[in-house]
Parts: sequence; C-alpha cells; structure tokens
Amino acid sequence: MIKLTEINRIFQVGDQQVHALRDINMTIDNGEYLSIMGPSGSGKSTLLNILGLLDNPSSGEYELEGEIVTHLSDEQQAVIRSSQIGFVFQFFHLLPRLTAAENIALPMMLAGVAASERRQRTKKILDELGIADRADHKPDQLSGGQRQRVAIGRATIMQPRVLLADEPTGNLDRHSGMEVIDILENMNQQGITLIVVTHDPELGERAGRKIRFVDGAITVDTGKQ
Repeated sequence: MIKLTEINRIFQVGDQQVHALRDINMTIDNGEYLSIMGPSGSGKSTLLNILGLLDNPSSGEYELEGEIVTHLSDEQQAVIRSSQIGFVFQFFHLLPRLTAAENIALPMMLAGVAASERRQRTKKILDELGIADRADHKPDQLSGGQRQRVAIGRATIMQPRVLLADEPTGNLDRHSGMEVIDILENMNQQGITLIVVTHDPELGERAGRKIRFVDGAITVDTGKQ
C-alpha cells in the first residue's frame, strides 16, 4: 500500500519558487490500476518521481508497505527502489552496448543474483514478452515496441510490487502502443500495482482509477472516498 500525506514539492528556479505539488493526500491499495493525467507542468511526473524514490518531497510523508520512506538515506531508498519499484519510461533508457537479454538481466546483476538464476529468469521473461528471438539483439536492432518490451522486462525482472509508467506509449505507433498497454495491464491483473502517467485520454480512461492534476493539485480522483 502507498500512502501520501500532505506532500509538497517546491523547486527553486532562479529567484522564484515553483510549487510543483501542493498538499497531496492519497492512498493507493495493492493491485490498483491508476492513470494520472493533466496538462504539461501540472505535477504528474514530479509525483511519479517521488513515488519512485527518485526525488524527495519538500514536506509531507510517503509511506510504502507500512514503512515511512521519506526520510531514509539515499542508500536505503535505493534498496527499496531496486526491490519494490519498477520503472517504464517513454524513451526506454536501454544501455546501447548491451543486448536485450543483458539489459533485462542488469538489475539482477547489480543485486548480486547468481548467474544461473539470472539466465533462467531472463529467458522466462523474454518468452513471456514474445521477444525470445531478439535476446541477442542490441537496442538499435530493435523496433520501438520491442525496445519497450525489453524495458518492461528490465522493470519487472526483480518482481516489484509497484510499476510506474511515464508516457509508456508516447514514443510508439498506435499498434505497438496498444501491445505494450496490454502487457502492462496483464501484469496488473497478476497483482502488480500499475500507475501510468499519460497525456492520452483514451489510455487514461482504461485505468480503474483516474486522477487529474492541475497546477500541482489533485482536481479529480475517481477512487477518492
């Protein structure tokens, strides 16, 4: 479960303060499927960065699976991030010198997982994602949809509880984008909490719970009690 209490994020830009998030209060249950929508600069990606422990709020508390993670050290947050949170981005962020299989296996290597287990788990997820025949291909030898599948494999290989997707179809054609969404939604049906930031209203409407941001504040939350 995720619980945000009075979360604010203020950035200093020159001599001005930008209030990117304003008094965000939100509870997200395990296994939920949320879309976060709003105009550019409304705070969507800032919220996602805080949920992913890539950034810390200026004030407020973030509770993840019963633990207050807001004030943990960078090292402690990194451990939680690597084991409980997966990330899928618009521009894939694959390492160009590594093959598809090596990109997927990288989080396990960094976590010290044994080589035999890395090979077994990587093969399984390549099969599940339908790209086993691309295992030895570098990113520049893959289509956009295939790259995003590799990115999803890398994001979920450590079996996280939460998957954060920032415009996951924004760099794909419609057909490839829908294939990627089907993969993400299937993972949600298997129990992973899925949080998608998107500008696409059609994609946003697919989520079971829809949140809209304007000027750093939540204006719509269809799951709010």
